Amino acid sequence: MDIYQRYGPALMRKCVRMLASVQDAEDIVQGLFVDLLKTGKTDVDLPYLYRASTNRCLNAIRNRKKRYGLLAERGAGLAQVNRIQLDEQAIGRDLVARLIDSLDRKSNEILVYRYFDDMTQDEIAGVTGYSRKTVGKRLKKLQQQARALAAMENGGTQ
Repeated sequence: MDIYQRYGPALMRKCVRMLASVQDAEDIVQGLFVDLLKTGKTDVDLPYLYRASTNRCLNAIRNRKKRYGLLAERGAGLAQVNRIQLDEQAIGRDLVARLIDSLDRKSNEILVYRYFDDMTQDEIAGVTGYSRKTVGKRLKKLQQQARALAAMENGGTQ
């Protein structure tokens, strides 16, 4: 499949950054292309594939969070939580997962493109079709929400 050879490596890098797991990223990317083959949809472009892989990764993060919750209820320790840099503030992936749960689809998409894919506001606007101003406003709102969640996590101090 030509589109797999052309876009597969870029999608793998993106999914590995989001999921911090090569195996999970392989599952996501391969599943995406298998689904495309099943439907016969091979005339897709990179923005479509980025969105599809982003949505699949977000679902995987949500599912992982649910599994961690079940493990915590049963007394098992959680896996080591990595941290990402949210502008001047480093936050844990567990906080990112809670943030993702509280956001709408558009904000989730912008969060992933900015903080996992390290895209600029102009690049995000180009991929999503949103205006640069919308992207900037959403990023500012995301930062405020992350700070609020972090403050609640730290007992209201920050």
